[in-house]
Amino acid sequence: MKITPDPIGPGQESVWCYPRPAIAQPSRRHLKIIHRDIIIADTQNSLRTLETSHPPSYYFPPGDIAPSVLKPSSHRSFCEWKGEAIYFDVIVKGETSSNVAWSYPNPNPAFASLRDHMAFYAWPFDGCFVDGERVTPQPGNFYGGWISSDQAGPFKGVPGSRFW
Repeated sequence: MKITPDPIGPGQESVWCYPRPAIAQPSRRHLKIIHRDIIIADTQNSLRTLETSHPPSYYFPPGDIAPSVLKPSSHRSFCEWKGEAIYFDVIVKGETSSNVAWSYPNPNPAFASLRDHMAFYAWPFDGCFVDGERVTPQPGNFYGGWISSDQAGPFKGVPGSRFW
């Protein structure tokens, strides 16, 4: 299947220029997650993973996540690049959002920087922001990328993209 990347506008990067295999790199962008008027996470010291056709997934350092909002879950998944992910529920004001955060406690060597960092899906929260801009969750119910206006797609997760 031939994919036609969207045009790249001023200040944008195309997810079709991201590498495969995936990489992790530092990001100094201001990231914030808010839910039920509580700041779940807030950082300018994250890591982002980049992979062809995916918007970035952002990983927060543990010290920039609100204490006591994370509860380990039994859910696991496997990434061919990063290794086995463990999942967490987020509990805010007595409300539990199940399996909405994940981490790689023993990542593959190329992703060792992700150890102890936490990524969050954008869809379950009242607001996830990159430099003050509310992000759009990556399409599909599996992927955890955050789409902001400085990325050009199309993005994996839309119908018909399973084998991109």
